[in-house]
Amino acid sequence: MPEQKNERAEKEKSSGHAKPERKIIRLGETNLDGSKRVDVAIRQVKGVSFVFANAVAKTLGFENRSLGDLSESELKTLEDALTNPAKYDIPSWLFNRRKDPDSGTDTHLLTSNLELTQKMDIDRMKKIKCYRGVRHILDLPVRGQRTRSSFRKGKTIGVSRKAKAKQAAKSGK
Repeated sequence: MPEQKNERAEKEKSSGHAKPERKIIRLGETNLDGSKRVDVAIRQVKGVSFVFANAVAKTLGFENRSLGDLSESELKTLEDALTNPAKYDIPSWLFNRRKDPDSGTDTHLLTSNLELTQKMDIDRMKKIKCYRGVRHILDLPVRGQRTRSSFRKGKTIGVSRKAKAKQAAKSGK
């Protein structure tokens, strides 16, 4: 049996039909699968959405290529396009941080920078005690969801039947 597998592998290599090796490529602080298409693979990076990934791949001309087939210079170009998309004429409405409160510019953040910035924004809201900050402090929903049946924790969970039965017995007398 092992001999048949070796013969088959040798035939594939000689005929040129061998499958490309699956590489793991490090891009944007994330390990990516080299066998996937570029637009599919870069979506694994935190901060890269479906539409943004498609725009980057189309702009750079990597639409139907797998990530493992890219050369080192192309990988550097791809990483630069992810961190500085304005340089590659990607529209600013695709960025994940438009009109930054500190600098006023449109930027695109990835991985740890994105997480850190979100945490700092929430901490700033808590510090100034705006409505959203107070909702974060109280661990309640921030975006207007109803709270009567959802987000129930602590003492609000369930109904105390014994207490209701006692209360009904007292009021009935």
